Amino acid sequence: MCSEPGLPAPHNTVDLHEQSPLALAFVGDAVLSLLVRARLVGGTRLPPAALHRAANEYVSAHAQSRELPVLEPLLTQAELAVLRRGRNASKATVARHATAQEYRASTGLECLLGWLYLQGQTARIQQLFDALWANYAPQGHM
Repeated sequence: MCSEPGLPAPHNTVDLHEQSPLALAFVGDAVLSLLVRARLVGGTRLPPAALHRAANEYVSAHAQSRELPVLEPLLTQAELAVLRRGRNASKATVARHATAQEYRASTGLECLLGWLYLQGQTARIQQLFDALWANYAPQGHM
């Protein structure tokens, strides 16, 4: 398990079912970025520029799409539904260094993390993140 402090508790005034998957992905992107950065800082002695490169490598659309097969068997039916909802959300743009399929997959993962975070399920987020990190830690940077 991870020794980093937990994520702060969310404060919701809008029903999560009323939020767009892209809004959930907006939050999920920040959650994943924070978890990756905390894990890198807590487990390496990399200088800031190398930390930035390692974090960007890990949170890229390509890396996130590669991580989904690790997560999917661990997900509940409700979590899979949120993941699909995020994956199917339409976006006007695609990242420069990712295919449309990778971008959609990464949006699904971010949507799931945002949904879990906004429900206050930070222990579940940590459990899923630990599974991802065990399989895809950026080895060249450790």
